[in-house]
Amino acid sequence: MKAAIRRKYVLPKQIKIEQIEKPSPQDHEVLIKVKATTVNRTDCANLTAKPFIMRFVLGLLKPRIAILGTDFAGEVSAIGKEVKSFKIGDKVLGFNDTGLASQAEYLTAKESDVYLIPENINYQVAAASLEGAHYAYSTLEKVDFQAGQNILINGATGGIGSAFLQFVRQYDVKITATCNTKNVALIKSLGANKIYDYTKEDFTTDQEKYDFIFDAVGKSTFGKCKALLKEKGVYTSSELGPYAQNIFYALIGLISKNKKVIFPIPCKTKQSIPYIINLLKKEKFKPVIDRAYSLEEISDAYEYVIAGKKTGNVIINI
Repeated sequence: MKAAIRRKYVLPKQIKIEQIEKPSPQDHEVLIKVKATTVNRTDCANLTAKPFIMRFVLGLLKPRIAILGTDFAGEVSAIGKEVKSFKIGDKVLGFNDTGLASQAEYLTAKESDVYLIPENINYQVAAASLEGAHYAYSTLEKVDFQAGQNILINGATGGIGSAFLQFVRQYDVKITATCNTKNVALIKSLGANKIYDYTKEDFTTDQEKYDFIFDAVGKSTFGKCKALLKEKGVYTSSELGPYAQNIFYALIGLISKNKKVIFPIPCKTKQSIPYIINLLKKEKFKPVIDRAYSLEEISDAYEYVIAGKKTGNVIINI
């Protein structure tokens, strides 16, 4: 089978498409023919081991898993003898931020880490519903939203921000979002009440006060946003912040009754994926898809994502 390989931490152009042996499922595993996957922020961190902390998860000197990819949508091709939940031909999806070797024609996964794709969802939409939405949910479930609250999402066009915007609109809150000029109409269609075009204006000069600010792209800081928060307002970010400051601010926030930072440690996929699937079934969540590449074009896909150009999700069709 074909697979996207890197045996050390590299730049996108150094990814190799190689022919390797197709895996076989163990007793509690399923073999999946991959139909679609994505190139996302997590994949880019796994490719380059940046930030350096990734090496403590993936392998200090070289990656433990040579095949790239963290998410998939595909079809069950074979099952282990102890598998009870799936049959050959089932449409399935899955995600693991430390790697699933999914940027390949086939992969094996534990039965417990695989989920059925809703009938109304195709493979591309299913793949795009995982990584960004998982991290969006990890933030969502740590905040007690109340109707009428005022929230701001910085970077609402990424995989995380566009999912979070759709998740939070169910709470009857007022949503302010930032995006670039070309995506104003998109973000409005997703449910934003007020939009800042960051190419023309700086949201941190806003006079409005917010109950919650989510920096979905990690390009601002608590210091810059603190003046925008209400007395007991909450700031959170998808990144650690300069010098990992968001972790320290979060620790201080444990004893503070005033404005504070919450650091959204990612939840387990057994929490996030069923939530996402439920919203997909109800058509209350539709992931944003930017563009698609073939497996042979995967280096170009990584370069595009690393450059910060994507809107929503970038698909790899296998």
